[in-house]
Amino acid sequence: MHRFLSISSKSASLKNRKQLHLPFLSPVSSATPEGQSCFHYFNQKPPSLGTRLGFDRVFSSGCFPNRVNLRERERYGNGFSRLKGFVGEIRSYSSETDRDSIEYDVVIVGAGPAGLAAAIRLKQLCQEKNADLSVCVVEKGAEVGAHILSGNVFEPRALNELLPQWKDEEAPINVPVSSDKFLFLTKDRAISLPSPFDNEGNYVISLSQLVRWMGAKAEELGVEIYPGFSASEILYDEDNKVVGIGTNDMGVAKDGSKKENFQRGVALKGRVTLLAEGCRGSLSQKLMKEYKLREKVQAQHQTYALGIKEVWEIDENKHKPGAVLHTLGWPLDSKTYGGSFLYHMKDRQISIGLVVALNYHNPFLNPYEEFQKLKHHPSIKPLLEGGTVLQYGARTLNEGGFQSVPYPVFPGGAIIGCSAGFLNVPKIKGTHTAMKSGMLAAEATFGTLHEGSNMEAYWDALRNSWVWEELHRARNYRPAFEYGLFPGLALSALEHYVLKGKSPFTLKHGKPDHEATDVAKLHSPIEYPKPDGLLSFDVPTSLHRSNTNHNHDQPAHLRLRDPNIPETINLSEYAGPESRYCPARVYEYIPDEKNQLKLQINAQNCLHCKACDIKDPKQNIEWTVPEGGGGPGYSVM
Repeated sequence: MHRFLSISSKSASLKNRKQLHLPFLSPVSSATPEGQSCFHYFNQKPPSLGTRLGFDRVFSSGCFPNRVNLRERERYGNGFSRLKGFVGEIRSYSSETDRDSIEYDVVIVGAGPAGLAAAIRLKQLCQEKNADLSVCVVEKGAEVGAHILSGNVFEPRALNELLPQWKDEEAPINVPVSSDKFLFLTKDRAISLPSPFDNEGNYVISLSQLVRWMGAKAEELGVEIYPGFSASEILYDEDNKVVGIGTNDMGVAKDGSKKENFQRGVALKGRVTLLAEGCRGSLSQKLMKEYKLREKVQAQHQTYALGIKEVWEIDENKHKPGAVLHTLGWPLDSKTYGGSFLYHMKDRQISIGLVVALNYHNPFLNPYEEFQKLKHHPSIKPLLEGGTVLQYGARTLNEGGFQSVPYPVFPGGAIIGCSAGFLNVPKIKGTHTAMKSGMLAAEATFGTLHEGSNMEAYWDALRNSWVWEELHRARNYRPAFEYGLFPGLALSALEHYVLKGKSPFTLKHGKPDHEATDVAKLHSPIEYPKPDGLLSFDVPTSLHRSNTNHNHDQPAHLRLRDPNIPETINLSEYAGPESRYCPARVYEYIPDEKNQLKLQINAQNCLHCKACDIKDPKQNIEWTVPEGGGGPGYSVM
């Protein structure tokens, strides 16, 4: 069941607190040791996670999200206390000097495929070994799945291991791949190529719908999921070991002042912390640098791409459930790696998107506008004509693969899923590998907490798993395209059809993506056609379809390390590339009163894609989490 934090500053008067509640949970008033009243929520009959779109928050001091027996408490040698409840052992609550804290055995950041797979596997192990570990998942989206975007042709290998009965449990996986085509596009033609993807046995799905289902399965096992809470900081002990995360303060105005509804963030402390934030996770990035996790295994820098996607509803006569199409070539130039996808889902829906590697050179290139051009290609346009766009979104993805996987274990926890980077580039799939990494981390976590082993077992298990074997075979595909499109095609064909991933060498990646951007004087501006409103659209129209929403009166979560760099370097040398690589028009250069162009940041537009954090030429933009619940609201992506 969903259990939400209900805590507030002790200085706040009880009558001024807004009650945090959900319509399907029953409040039970009880007394705390201090004599204050609080509400414990427990489930009557859990509905789908997708029924909840938002909520108010209240934080009542001394209040527990579960019904618990306050008289039974155990103290552990590490200083954590645990309360025994009616449904087994759960976590404890305490009030620190500056904020309130709740303690768990395991805290997981991110309710995506990796985080939820880890949570489910932990609870399965508890059942198998007759153990009881409290597991909390914190998610910055307003609901589970709200920030999840992927193609997605799903390989069920990891799910078969995790939940083998998924076909009998109404998993939203019901459109098997029926055809698999691969085209090379020129401006006016489509040339058929042999398909290297081998999608037999895979399914066309919505990943945001799948993680909602996984969230429900996790809750059935006793996992506590808290959507709408952003993990904004890492918590350490005196030995520099990670002991949990802190959530964002709520009710802070744009100028940094506290509003009437101010609520201090909560400390969620765990004996083990797992970071499953997805690609370019902000906390994961900090820990990689702090503990030098890449250097520890001589991993290369990560490389990235930006995926831009729409879901359409098309004419029934054109719809072919399970049909899969990938393309290379146009509209991208021969020096820019990327391609498009078009998948036929269920209910007359298709997903169409363009993936553009972020090591592109031309600062005038605009991935959003390239995607709009794609939809007018003769091989795609007839399918979309007469259709309707249902949803729009964008997200970056890891492409570094085997060479870029960092050491995933840090003192007190581990990095899992796309935060570490397990995407198989030639397969164009990462969900199955992300899930498997979460399952392996869960097994190492259980061993650490219950059997006296350590988290390094996760790294050992990962290198002995099919994930590692798969990434090793695929390691040379992406760096092959550093030499251009056609040399890349030749090298990747050699890898796939002749060497079969067993080449005696490992190619290296080129420059980091931000360093790959050329200065503007080496290129000419690109003139993009105006949108027609039928197949192609302007950014505001698309942004509306993403259901993106942020509280306008909050500090900007997109921060400039040096406020002078946008005008003195980005604009003067690179022609302001942030105004083009962002797929949500967050960054605009606007004339001031002296008619001088100044960077304006429209943070409320942010899709949480992380492209700016990656592509800014001087790494001057830092992406941080906004207030929980903000961002896109995906439902079919």
